[in-house]
Amino acid sequence: MEHKFFNKEINQRVKELRKNLNMTQVSFSRVIALSSGYLAGIETEKRRVNNRLIKLICSSFNANEQWLRAGTGNMFLESEDESFIKLKGLFKELEPRYQDYIFKEIGLLLKM
Repeated sequence: MEHKFFNKEINQRVKELRKNLNMTQVSFSRVIALSSGYLAGIETEKRRVNNRLIKLICSSFNANEQWLRAGTGNMFLESEDESFIKLKGLFKELEPRYQDYIFKEIGLLLKM
């Protein structure tokens, strides 16, 4: 029995967002600490997208919550460009020791 609040359009917007970011299900799911199987279930409309997941997706990828929920407005919030959003997603996939390395290298570049 389908839950009366199950909005399959949100599931399709999650998939659209992931594809727009040129991310695989595996890489997208790693950023939001979700199994790739669960994400596949969302994209095939077998699993619900709950409020916590919506908030996590929006904060992780700078997605517009109103767009994700209702399909209105822009896909992304205007404060960050698409390249930065992709970079942020990739950075979150790295192990902490590699993130530290990236920070050190950026610091060195800024000193140049």
